Amino acid sequence: MKSLILVCLAATLGMMSAAQAEVTAGTYTVEGTNLDGSSYGGTATIELSSDTTCHIHWSTGTESNGICMLYDNAFAAGYVFETGTVGLVVYQVMDDGTLEGAWTIDGQSGSGTERLIPQ
Repeated sequence: MKSLILVCLAATLGMMSAAQAEVTAGTYTVEGTNLDGSSYGGTATIELSSDTTCHIHWSTGTESNGICMLYDNAFAAGYVFETGTVGLVVYQVMDDGTLEGAWTIDGQSGSGTERLIPQ
């Protein structure tokens, strides 16, 4: 699990450009794949709490809340489901403001993918 998280972070940090990316507060359309490869969708809402941190809420059939952080063009969030299960997602901020990344859940094997598209 720790190695997967480190690989995700290293891959994201390795993709960083010299320009500072920007994440906008608001609602995003969610498109993703679960750990088993099935697809899901919904919305995510980002509320900025400082220049580098924010709060994020996902509504994708289940509800989860998290704290997020922007570092160059890497955007990461730790989150908690209603059941108390903890997860981590790491995104790359694309030029059009879309967030593309991978996520995992504590105690489960594998990772899923997720895109957040500004509405």
